[in-house]
Amino acid sequence: MAVAVSSCCFSVLTSTVKFRSSLASQRPTSQGSIASICPKASDHRLRTSNPKRSPSSSSFSHKSIREKQAVPQKNIPGRSNDGKNYSSADENSGRGDRGRVQSTSFKSFGTQRKGNKDFLFDMKEQLVEPENFQDTAFLNAVVKVYCTHTAPDYSLPWQKQRQYTSTGSAFMIGDGKLLTNAHCVEHDTQVKVKRRGDDTKYVAKVLARGVDCDIALLSVESKEFWEGAESLDFGRLPSLQDAVTVVGYPLGGDTISVTKGVVSRIEVTSYAHGSSDLLGIQIDAAINPGNSGGPAFNDQGECIGVAFQVYRSEEAENIGYVIPTTVVSHFLEDYERNGKYTGFPSLGVLLQKLENPALRACLKVQSNEGVLVRRVEPTTDANKVLKEGDVIVSFDDVRVGCEGTVPFRSNERIAFRYLISQKFAGDVAELGIIRAGKSMKVQAVLNPRVHLVPYHIDGDQPSYIIIAGLVFTPLSEPLIDEECEDSIGLKLLVKARYSLARFKGEQIVILSQVLANEANIGYEDMGNQQVLKFNGTRIKNIHHLAHLIDSCKDQYLVFEFEDNYIAVLEREAAVAASSCILKDYGIPSERSSDLLEPYLDLGGYNQADQDFGESPVSNLEIGIDGLLWT
Repeated sequence: MAVAVSSCCFSVLTSTVKFRSSLASQRPTSQGSIASICPKASDHRLRTSNPKRSPSSSSFSHKSIREKQAVPQKNIPGRSNDGKNYSSADENSGRGDRGRVQSTSFKSFGTQRKGNKDFLFDMKEQLVEPENFQDTAFLNAVVKVYCTHTAPDYSLPWQKQRQYTSTGSAFMIGDGKLLTNAHCVEHDTQVKVKRRGDDTKYVAKVLARGVDCDIALLSVESKEFWEGAESLDFGRLPSLQDAVTVVGYPLGGDTISVTKGVVSRIEVTSYAHGSSDLLGIQIDAAINPGNSGGPAFNDQGECIGVAFQVYRSEEAENIGYVIPTTVVSHFLEDYERNGKYTGFPSLGVLLQKLENPALRACLKVQSNEGVLVRRVEPTTDANKVLKEGDVIVSFDDVRVGCEGTVPFRSNERIAFRYLISQKFAGDVAELGIIRAGKSMKVQAVLNPRVHLVPYHIDGDQPSYIIIAGLVFTPLSEPLIDEECEDSIGLKLLVKARYSLARFKGEQIVILSQVLANEANIGYEDMGNQQVLKFNGTRIKNIHHLAHLIDSCKDQYLVFEFEDNYIAVLEREAAVAASSCILKDYGIPSERSSDLLEPYLDLGGYNQADQDFGESPVSNLEIGIDGLLWT
């Protein structure tokens, strides 16, 4: 469920469990050793599987953070450009990894910290000492999260899988709210939190989930839970080599855990859970399963971010990641503006670097700057103002370098994507472009990217419709993970990885399986095949297919699949067999509840005969040096 598409379509996640004791030594504070259980990711770039997660909570004023940290963010297109293996941390639960693959495998872990206005340190005079750290008030702002998950069964979309539990971390941010990781409360049916030193668990409610930024906002209604509670203060973006303290409830014990390290890198990072690329802080402090959602602090006791994932490899050690307060503040401000989380926007273009002088000369670019537009997503507003072959030289008057970077703090540069991530859905950006040697300014509205094959299902329950035992459902990344790539088939995987949505609402609808019955004799072995047309009409999405079936008055129901395969059902016999099939297989309804709503035609194919693979854009390309997706 992690963000960009996997660049390796055929790798299977095989992991071994190994115990490693890590002792992180930091600045003037000591750190205890923690036993860590971490799955070893393969050398392939893997997509994130999301079986168990751990929550976390944090508090801060996001507006003040944005003022403190007006710094650019580097965007690394697609999943892991560098081929690193990141793993999303599974928490202490009875459920293991289901073998899903991800382009980068991250282990999510959380740390917490509580910011107290009266708890400030003079860096020159005093650093947090271990004996004093355990008594500091802000540690009480970090809570343990207990979540019960019930994930959908994408292969059998009318039901859910067996529930499992996980634990994580969260922290208080004021106004009766907690902050944690989105993966900690994914598919939640019950969320409970417990304060440090308390033996009572309180029920929490999930107010908002930011899947792309892996942040969730929780609330606790009980007044007793908040008695004597103090929220955390948020600090600015740290500098390299700044000391960092991670707090949370990782495995190895029930009490709070504190580890120390330093900031080793700040750049755009692949977020495993959201399959996205946003600013991230790399640290060397120990982060283990259960730390997810906990805060990370600087020497002044200010929260600088939320721990959420770790890089696991035989070639590297002690590489953990923290979501910076710039990303957290964007999430909170988005929620305040809209009453819900709308997501980070995207320009919707595939870019190429212009480092080669001959290439710049051919495009009539006089200066050593700009990036070439290779492709524009049809569903974006940029499609109205940008063309293939345009060169973007500025974004809101910030000059874009020939490597696709912009200025970032002092003596640093970061990916062009950072500037876009600072915007909100619906904001307008002014682009300076060169087209056929002529300079001009254009404006584009920024909105979250529309994926033809989604990485997460809205509402947590997939759509489906059953006709005479033929089960139709939209193709999604969770379905691919659950079915395994071998059973999906190479041709369908290529479409999922390479194709773009040509209009909003477009889906790849597949025949998932056939429930054997006399009405569908001869079709029993069909499965995971894309249906292209129904009675000669090209299918736009699953709701469109349901509408076509409901309004059909013909004698036969004719389904046209890939490679000109045809399945024909006698309409009256198919309708008559439906109730019997549902009863035999214990299925409560022939379609999901969303398909009971009236169908609204929002338009569609302008080129009726164009097939899915003709406009390829995939993260396979994004991983190539020189190509940038933003």
